Amino acid sequence: MSDGIVLSAGVRANLLSIQQANDLLTVTQQRLSTGKKVNTALDNPISFFTAQSLSSRANSLSDLLDLISNGVQTIQAANNGITAITKLVQNAQALAQQAQLSPPTTATYTGTASGLTAGSAFAATAGDTITVSDGTTTATFTLAATGNTVQQLLDAINNTAGLNAKAELNVAGQVQLEATGTNAVTIGGTATTAELASFGLVAGTTAAAALNPTRSSLATQYDALLKQIDQLAADSGFNGVNLLNGNSLKVTYNEAGTSYQLVNGVYATSAGLGIAPSTNTFQTNTDITTAMNNLSNALTTLRTQAATFGANLSVIQVRQDFTKVTINTLKTGADNLTLADTNEEGANLLALQTRQSLATTSLSLATQSDRNVLRLFGG
Repeated sequence: MSDGIVLSAGVRANLLSIQQANDLLTVTQQRLSTGKKVNTALDNPISFFTAQSLSSRANSLSDLLDLISNGVQTIQAANNGITAITKLVQNAQALAQQAQLSPPTTATYTGTASGLTAGSAFAATAGDTITVSDGTTTATFTLAATGNTVQQLLDAINNTAGLNAKAELNVAGQVQLEATGTNAVTIGGTATTAELASFGLVAGTTAAAALNPTRSSLATQYDALLKQIDQLAADSGFNGVNLLNGNSLKVTYNEAGTSYQLVNGVYATSAGLGIAPSTNTFQTNTDITTAMNNLSNALTTLRTQAATFGANLSVIQVRQDFTKVTINTLKTGADNLTLADTNEEGANLLALQTRQSLATTSLSLATQSDRNVLRLFGG
């Protein structure tokens, strides 16, 4: 049917201009409605697929960013736990110090020789013995011809299982023997008076005495604090990972998994920190001194671990910020390839509407010219 319709060149030209304007209007309106100049691969294959790749990586990094954020919170939870445990250890120190200030009331023997050190050594008749007994169990130190040190004597006493007595060098350098319960302490053996005197010892018995109730009470409180340390360490996890209970944390930084950081956990329980429960209800200064040393070492360990976690946290936060910037860069790059300039497209819309209007007017004029020709033939 269209083969029978004859249009003038002017009309056809104007119709073509209107069609082109309509097509461009459709494209411009789509860009304004979607905000993108590249909506499909047909619009611009290179820009479309490049932007898709950039957006895909940005999405992958966004997922990793959530995991990195969890890693930050996990370390912060561990740091919070260390801070709280440190306070409990300091409280335990205060209890041990109070116990130390309360004089012992069990049988105590203080040696006559002062200024001794652990390495002080003396000669003796080989085979002679120095014994320390609690009435049931006896510790025996067998002397050699030479090189009998104070530390060997202390070890022989303190390492005898079941002996209710402790030995140490006090601040004056004197050998001090303390009963751990309501028992007497007896010094004896085959050593001569002179051999005993080398260590500041005199054969004889120190009468049994009573326990110190204050020390016993403080020891009970001390043990209760250790249980709180254990519970606090167990409660310092985040999202199923507890760095204070031996768990490790792996923080991945890239989508390939080739860039990561491993944060090793520790055991911040009382046992993990080397803090043993009170022994002999803190009746001897030796036991209290041991506890004080353990607590001091535990505080050093906590400070060191806090510094290590802090260094790890600093690195993770730097990578977290870097990942955020990288995601922003990737999204900006993808947007630059696909997003439309709304100001430009708005101007295009106005221009096309004007062009469409002019083309319509021109078409009307061209049609009018054809009508004028017909009138001449009809007149």
